[in-house]
Amino acid sequence: MKIWLISALLCGAAFASDFITKNEYAKMLYQNPRGIGCDKCHGSGGEGSLISKYRHFDKKTKQVIDDELRAPRINNLDFETFKEGVLSARSVMPSYFLTDEEINLLYEYVINFNKDKK
Repeated sequence: MKIWLISALLCGAAFASDFITKNEYAKMLYQNPRGIGCDKCHGSGGEGSLISKYRHFDKKTKQVIDDELRAPRINNLDFETFKEGVLSARSVMPSYFLTDEEINLLYEYVINFNKDKK
């Protein structure tokens, strides 16, 4: 009986499909890749968004300036620009340490936001 059960489990595991689809995994990456999700700054559809408004003192003009920090739109980028943005953290963009496969999945997910708008 034990041999039959072990054999059945091994056969089932060999022919089992993925636990989640690639699109579901990409959605999880977009919403929380490594602590903070892309959607928090770039918006739920990759359209970009306002992160913060702030004031700072400009030493040259000696004036207080109202400014804002915005995350750019990412759902219209070519792959190389997207990949470069993910891999090279600048300013407030965090480092995510994604694999090449994860970057590819994430890119396809983000680009698909625009398919409904065409």
